[in-house]
Amino acid sequence: MTAKHRDNSVTRRRAIAVTGGAVVVGGLTVAGYQSAFADETTTAATSTSTTSTATSSTCMTLMSSVTEGPYYLDGALVRKDITEGKSGVPLTLRLTVVDATDGCTPVPKAAVEIWHCDAWGYYSGFTTANPGGSAPAESEDGSTADDATYLRGYQIANANGVVKFETIMPGWYTPRTAHIHVKVHTGGEKEDGTYEGGKVNYTGQLFFDDDIAEAIFALEPYSKHSGSYTVLADDMVYDGGGASSGLLTLEPVHKKDPSAGYKGSITFGIDPDAEDAGGGAPPADGGTPPSDAPNSSASASS
Repeated sequence: MTAKHRDNSVTRRRAIAVTGGAVVVGGLTVAGYQSAFADETTTAATSTSTTSTATSSTCMTLMSSVTEGPYYLDGALVRKDITEGKSGVPLTLRLTVVDATDGCTPVPKAAVEIWHCDAWGYYSGFTTANPGGSAPAESEDGSTADDATYLRGYQIANANGVVKFETIMPGWYTPRTAHIHVKVHTGGEKEDGTYEGGKVNYTGQLFFDDDIAEAIFALEPYSKHSGSYTVLADDMVYDGGGASSGLLTLEPVHKKDPSAGYKGSITFGIDPDAEDAGGGAPPADGGTPPSDAPNSSASASS
C-alpha cells in the first residue's frame, strides 16, 4: 500500500507501561473499558478505590518510550479542549497515569501533554512545512485557530490519575502514520495557564488502527489531502507492540457513522522518579528536519 519507511535508528528508551489486566483491549480490561468514560464526579475516596481495583494488574517493563519528534513546542496551555476550531472528526481521549513501581497506583497531579497535526497534516508553530502528497494550504481551512497553539495542551491528572482531552482525529504527513505525541510530567505546577517545572517521566506517541484511519481519511476535511498514507506496519516509530507501544483503544460514538467521532483510551505506567526528556528537537531555520518530519518546503502543494 505504501513504501516502507521503517527507520531502525529511532532511539527507544525503556519505559514502564501497564498491560491493564489478564484480558487486554488496547491497555484496558474488557470490563474496565465499559466504565472508562463514566462520569468522574464521584468523591476522591470512591474514585481512588475504583481505580485501584481496575489497575491492580501486572505491570511490565516495555520499550514504549520514543522520540518526541521535530515539532515539540514549550509553553502549551493547560486546557481540556485543544481544537481551537480546527475541523475534523471529534476525538475524546481518556488517559490514565499509574505508578508502575508502586502496584500501579494512580499518579494524581501528573501533567499529561499532547500535541498532533491537523486534518491535513500541519502542526501549529510549523505551518509552512509541507505534509506531503497534495493538500490545501493550512490557511485555507477557514478556522480561527492560533497558528502557534492549536492542537496542543496539558491536563493535570485527578485523584484517579486520569486526564481527558477533547480534540480531533489527527491527519497524516509523509512518511508517518497518524499519531499523537504525548509527554507525562511530574513535580511541576500550573502557572499563568501553562505547566512549569518538574521533569518528564515519559515521552511517547499514540497510534490508530489502520481500518479506523482509512475510514476517517475518506471524510471531509481529511479527504482533501491526497497521497500515500503510511500504515502501521510501515511506520518508522510504531513497533507493532499494540497497547504497550501506544495503540489506542477506540470506541465509535456511533458504530455506523465514523464522522460522529471516537473515544480513545490508554494507560501509562511510569516511574515517577525516572526522567526521560525525549529527543528530536525542532530543526533550526534552514536546517535539515529529522527523519519523521514533514517535507520542509515553503508551503503545501495546492
